[in-house]
Amino acid sequence: MRRFVQSFVALALIAAPATAALAQATAQAAPARTAPGQDAKAAGVFIDGLADQAFAILRDKSMTKPQVRAKFRTILRENFAVTEIGHRLVRRHRATITPAQYNAYLAAFPDYVVGTYADRLYEYANSDLKIVRTIPRGSRGDFDVMTSITLPNGGQPIQSTWTVRKAPNGKFQIHNLTVAGVNLALTQEADFTSFIQRKGFDALVQFMRDAAA
Repeated sequence: MRRFVQSFVALALIAAPATAALAQATAQAAPARTAPGQDAKAAGVFIDGLADQAFAILRDKSMTKPQVRAKFRTILRENFAVTEIGHRLVRRHRATITPAQYNAYLAAFPDYVVGTYADRLYEYANSDLKIVRTIPRGSRGDFDVMTSITLPNGGQPIQSTWTVRKAPNGKFQIHNLTVAGVNLALTQEADFTSFIQRKGFDALVQFMRDAAA
């Protein structure tokens, strides 16, 4: 679980996260689309803009760490398909949990990610994200935005792919992130399943709440 969240925040949040880490975009009708080439370009601009926004927050010395967390929490909710992602991570358990349990989980997830790992983001304040290319993915209007994140210590650049899709309101949202070939949604789903099998669903939600406190 720690492996996914670190990668998710270190890339997703620094490079701009903010999904609305889980909104029911796929359950609604797809919006009218512009030409594929225009959408592909717009998807790259979306990720690039989020990166600029996130780095600006990290480099603002006038803000306290709680203020930085609050900013990232807003970014997360606005730019990530939070509800859909959350559903995907616990889809194997939906038949065995109550609506109240599910809603508690969705409420805890964004704060868990931000609250637990926001402090780690400061080491990326001087990093830089470069858009490598953007290509269509599947038949649902998704695009894979391939990026390279240059680290401030001169380490090996981090290669990542952001899967984005237009929401019904016409804005892009992030639906998944792949880092160095590792699909983070699948990895997190496996980690959550393992935790639930060992300790139960309520224990997972409580763990997330405690970690974000």
